[in-house]
Amino acid sequence: MRQWFISLAFAALCSIGWWFALLPPREVQAASPIPVFAYYYIWYDPTSWNRAKSDYPLLGRYSSDDRAVMQQHIQWAKQVGITGFIVSWKSTPTLNRRLEQLADLAESEGFHLAIIYQGLDFERRPLPAERVASDLAAFCERWSGRNVFNDLYGKPLIIWSGTWEFTVDEVRLVRKRIGNCALLLASERNVTGYERLATLVDGNAYYWSSVDPESYPDYLGKLRALSDAVHAHGGLWIAPAAPGFDARLIGGTRVVDRKDGETLQRQLAAAFASAPDAIGLISWNEFSENTHIEPSLQYGDQALRVLASVLGTSPPTLPELGSEPLAPTGPSYGLPLLGLAATLVLGSIVFLVLRIHRVTTHPGNRADASPTISFDRSHLGEP
Repeated sequence: MRQWFISLAFAALCSIGWWFALLPPREVQAASPIPVFAYYYIWYDPTSWNRAKSDYPLLGRYSSDDRAVMQQHIQWAKQVGITGFIVSWKSTPTLNRRLEQLADLAESEGFHLAIIYQGLDFERRPLPAERVASDLAAFCERWSGRNVFNDLYGKPLIIWSGTWEFTVDEVRLVRKRIGNCALLLASERNVTGYERLATLVDGNAYYWSSVDPESYPDYLGKLRALSDAVHAHGGLWIAPAAPGFDARLIGGTRVVDRKDGETLQRQLAAAFASAPDAIGLISWNEFSENTHIEPSLQYGDQALRVLASVLGTSPPTLPELGSEPLAPTGPSYGLPLLGLAATLVLGSIVFLVLRIHRVTTHPGNRADASPTISFDRSHLGEP
């Protein structure tokens, strides 16, 4: 009986160990005191991957409703030294539901969230200023009390994407409506644009996804000029860094090659050299513009390895999921499939141990007998 118990315990531990070996370590110690954020998108449905994509996530063609995928994103990001996600959002029932779920998961992991409000529509036209004001006021009412949004700066951080398309009066209307419930950052692309709004905002975050640091004249100089202007007004400067860019499938023409991680390394160096208050990595999962650093079929964990080398952290250990994108399996898939596989392996081992026990302890067997044990291979999933 004791031998049977030891065998069962050993088998269970081996199976559990196999399962946990697939998961990334969760303890992280970021080397940089400057917060490092990654822009994060919660707009994905399984059908989103059928349009304008040349690469796919290692986790499969997921839905942004998938809780397990969100949690894995947070754990991978946290391990590599990312402080939090800047979440793309405007108020819709779907995005509100997903943001609420992400906030719950991030809070449980000690991870931070900020918001980038999408002020332009699909055709890149500005939303009505009243809509912007209403959405941001609703955000403050619903989420400003959550620690996951206000732990870093004492209040939520909101970046208003597309501020260059709004008049000063429109920005003033929004600022007046939300008051001081949040830090409101512009997204201006040059010093002149920022100065136009400097008295109404709390800083600037430049979403510069398509720059080629090798060919753009005085690339670092432009970042430093924006930094100086923002700091002269006492604002927060979030410096951009991207691994590459290719938006040809959505009508773009510009391509910035990743160069095996060299592009990201150069952009991170420039971002840190611009005296930032935070870094804004572009992006965790914007697959249409191919700025994603999320582990993918084409690039693997290349970007996370570069980031880990810069921040002095460790890249996550990724599960082996094959070379083809996983087929969608509903609102929650990907990681749960690994859990199912672990359960099946553990169940098979327990079954075999019980079978051995039954044969070796049968009354017809004697201590000096040598019983023949036959395995039913159907229980191992083999033909």
